[in-house]
Amino acid sequence: MRIKFRAQAFILSVILSSTFASFLEYEISQHYTEQNVLMAESPKSHSPLDTGKYPMPPSGLELEQVHIYVRHGERTPVGVRLAGPPANLPEHWMMCRTARRFQASVNVPGIGSGMDEFQQSRRIVERADGTHNESQCLLGELTDLGRKSTYSFGTSLRELYVDRLGFLPDSLQNAEAVYFRTTNVPRTTESLQQIVHGLYPSSKCHPEAIPSIFVRNGRDENLLGNAGSCKRLEILLIGFAQAAASAYNHTLEPLDKKISRYIDGHPVRIDGKPRASGILDTIRAATAHNIKVPPEFEEKGVIDIIEKAVVAEWFAGKYKTEEVRRLGMGRLLDDLSTKMQHKAVNGDKDPLKILVHSTHDTALAGLASTLDVFDDKWPQFTSSITFELFKSTSVKNSLSIFNSLMSPFRSKAGPEHYIRMRYQNKNMILPLCAEEGKHLPGSPEFCTLTAFRERAKELTPVDFVSECAPAGRSSL
Repeated sequence: MRIKFRAQAFILSVILSSTFASFLEYEISQHYTEQNVLMAESPKSHSPLDTGKYPMPPSGLELEQVHIYVRHGERTPVGVRLAGPPANLPEHWMMCRTARRFQASVNVPGIGSGMDEFQQSRRIVERADGTHNESQCLLGELTDLGRKSTYSFGTSLRELYVDRLGFLPDSLQNAEAVYFRTTNVPRTTESLQQIVHGLYPSSKCHPEAIPSIFVRNGRDENLLGNAGSCKRLEILLIGFAQAAASAYNHTLEPLDKKISRYIDGHPVRIDGKPRASGILDTIRAATAHNIKVPPEFEEKGVIDIIEKAVVAEWFAGKYKTEEVRRLGMGRLLDDLSTKMQHKAVNGDKDPLKILVHSTHDTALAGLASTLDVFDDKWPQFTSSITFELFKSTSVKNSLSIFNSLMSPFRSKAGPEHYIRMRYQNKNMILPLCAEEGKHLPGSPEFCTLTAFRERAKELTPVDFVSECAPAGRSSL
């Protein structure tokens, strides 16, 4: 029993990075009974999954597979900004009291069982002067509130797809029915662990069906626009950022009189010090945790102007070009459409039902922009994009009959399949399937899988390595 427990605990543990150890599930559970943990939530802090208003599909459609891309939970800023007077925002964020105990898997030669032993330890942030505080967060770290909100996201998934729809079983008996993947960043990895714990805690998992968490090497990552592995994409992004600075810096000039005093007298600019994106990052992190910000940053007009400029810098022009779409989101869309096609072809022979990907704001905005449904608002913490695959169960479906008649190369016509995209709890009507015949009649939010795959194919790099050369496709 002891060996079996160790094996299960090891699989359940979250790999933060090569320098971070794993924490056990009982530490997660302890979080929700700890009385002194920050539990306050701001209405602006994150975008929860609204299961109560989930729109049921038309009759004749059956849900087959769900792909979810979720931004990590609330975190600290990635840099120190607006600290000290007159802004007085924290330099050190004391919001990480939970999940500080870890179990590192260590190899013990000669133990005979072939299993690793576990060394318990605590992780504590040490400052440059040698002082420390067990509650202090690292820059960019998932906070206690972030852990709570991502756990809640997982319980909402369970409420929707297990309890309400009966799409997923109450207890996980087959690990191949679920797929969980994260970018190799501690805050996304921890967020995904919280989500998994909410969806399928160990008490709801068969001993042989403990879910795995997948992570890719940096060069293979496609859950975001991976400029680190694509030089051409890096060049394009830098160019668009410079263009955005030239086009939008003047729109930020009126804010100098209001907020320059909070940034050491510097002007507010896209390419300023700090950058406008950095200011927005710090303010959004603070408001998410109910930290009081200077009154100027509570003015809707101020934040709206900054957000518009930052969104322009990161997304407005970039993802309107086919090349950035191909290099930034093409491989992700190819993965998505390929797995859906596999499910459509194989049906119940493919057991995979739900896929949850823990990623970043840039991934959600990039994906929505690529599909021409971005709302030009910076994605909130725990925002998500969902793609649901449905199959038609109606024999009299007119579109299925039409497709059958028009498909002489098919040896056997199967049911029609549709994809519905949801973002920020809303159905998205994709322009790519607006034409008649490319969506379910009377329901334009249900795009045919065929139309979706055609667009995904157009956006998929034929040779990613070659297209990522500095000169791009022109060098082919």
